[in-house]
Amino acid sequence: MKSEFEKLAAAGKIEGRHVAALTQLAEAGCCTHRSWGFGRIKTVDTVFARFTIDFPGKAGHPMDLGFAAESLKPVPKDHILARKATDLDAVRHLAAHHLDLIKIVLNSFGGKATPDQIQSVLVPDVITDDWKKWWETARREMKKDGHFIVPTKKTEPVVYQALETSLQDRLLADFRKAKGLKARIAVVAEVTKTIADLNDRTAAASEVVAALNPDIASHLRTQPAVALEAIFARDELRQAAGLPPVAGELTVAQVWAQEGIKFGPLIESIPATKHHRALESFKTAYPERWVDVFRGAMNFVSAKLAKEIASVLVHDGKLNLLKETLAKIINQHTASSELLLWFGRERTEDFVDILGPEVFRAMLTAMERDQFQEKRSNRLRDFILEDQALIAELTATADIEVIKDLTRALKLSPVFDDMDKRSLLARLVKAHPAVQSLVSGEQTKQDSALLVSWESLERRRAEYHELVEKKIPANSKEIAIARSYGDLRENHEYKAAKEMQKILMRQKEDLEVALNRARGQDFANAKTDVVGPGTIVVATDLATNQRETFTILGAWDSDPDKGIISYLTPVAMALLNRKVGDEVEFELHGSKRRHRIESIAAWKTEAASQPA
Repeated sequence: MKSEFEKLAAAGKIEGRHVAALTQLAEAGCCTHRSWGFGRIKTVDTVFARFTIDFPGKAGHPMDLGFAAESLKPVPKDHILARKATDLDAVRHLAAHHLDLIKIVLNSFGGKATPDQIQSVLVPDVITDDWKKWWETARREMKKDGHFIVPTKKTEPVVYQALETSLQDRLLADFRKAKGLKARIAVVAEVTKTIADLNDRTAAASEVVAALNPDIASHLRTQPAVALEAIFARDELRQAAGLPPVAGELTVAQVWAQEGIKFGPLIESIPATKHHRALESFKTAYPERWVDVFRGAMNFVSAKLAKEIASVLVHDGKLNLLKETLAKIINQHTASSELLLWFGRERTEDFVDILGPEVFRAMLTAMERDQFQEKRSNRLRDFILEDQALIAELTATADIEVIKDLTRALKLSPVFDDMDKRSLLARLVKAHPAVQSLVSGEQTKQDSALLVSWESLERRRAEYHELVEKKIPANSKEIAIARSYGDLRENHEYKAAKEMQKILMRQKEDLEVALNRARGQDFANAKTDVVGPGTIVVATDLATNQRETFTILGAWDSDPDKGIISYLTPVAMALLNRKVGDEVEFELHGSKRRHRIESIAAWKTEAASQPA
């Protein structure tokens, strides 16, 4: 074609300086344009001095020879793009030979290319199935082959070198030039993973272990988490290579035994994949007290680490102790948002007796507390909004008054914006239609007043006096004593006492609201034409034909063994204002029941009633 282009130049149809470039394009048969991408030259028209080129989306595109010489670059026939264009089936067959295909790709890009570049060239035209599986196989083969340098980071290029270097030499070279103990740990992991493919595994492992030990010692005090991770890597390599321990080298127990080591922060500082190993190492180092340390740390670590700690405790038969810890901090509203995030996600049968409305109240408290922290996290809030079933599940078995109190708390909470709050309230209403009036604002006098028995009212009053006259004053003394210890920023006793103060004050407010709404009753001489508070209802279960007796009393009355239920329970709400012979449907013990009312009697007559 060179002579043809020279004739065109002599005739003045193209410039002479374009002859060489056009000759290369014609001989290559493929080219690239900076905007249109890869193209295949289909025809060379010497009469009209133009190429016809197939570009993606521009098949049969005509291009003036002079413009082509200036804007196109030739693509050699052995380039991966040219091979795909001229014989795609052959390239696909070559995919079975991973190294041959990778070599072609790397040579096409000057001897090196990143994994992303390799993938973009081969998928989906060449590798039509599982790229991840294909690439993992290719990586393993490249690591064994002495011509390829495979980096640990995905952003770094894979390099092809003509001079072959053994895997052992490459890994040891990477280890020697690695800067810092963290970088060395990453190389040690590669050495351990490929130990079976090394020429002399004993020599390689011995060199690495000998170099790691001084580094571990130098990091023991300043960066104990890195030292711990390095000990794990060293011991794994030694086990893989079959080497005995070196006399005098530092152990995991020595890391944990250091003065001032903080269990939770240290484990949080190592990769999550090593959390379980770190926990097990602490168990081995402190067999007598690891359970107490784990339980104490759960409220101060991330949700991921809390899950790992809980898993270890459950696996070792400490489920009851774990539940005791969780119940205490949840009921006291001192649980952290991270712990509650894990607990909310977990929701397994192991914790069914703890999962209730108090968990959601604790979540609100934790999020409100987080608003005053420098490092605030929205992870718990986002989880609550995303988990559509959370609120319904936590409140499924709660008394209606508890649901109403929870609804009020949610309405007043500052942690959700108006739109999100409406969404959460809608979920509460869907699960418990009885709170609709609270959400819509159509609260009636009946809603605002609580009918309670005199006995239950006295119990609540006694609880209130105990709180006001004993618990709150005792807490104030604890705060004063803790304040005397000095620096409040690091004073854990002071912080704990202040947190307890918040809980006690909230309990006081809740009791005051409840007592203000309470209306004492003796429920004597209740009307018996319809069901109401102070009546005994005998009803037949239509499915089993068994009779059941329900004594409906005040909001705070409940004695399942005697059949006494609050008039605010779902069962009582279904029976209220119904007559003898009426059939009612309600949910009991998780299943729907249909009952027929057989009789209605007064629980207490005037003659039998006691003076208030």
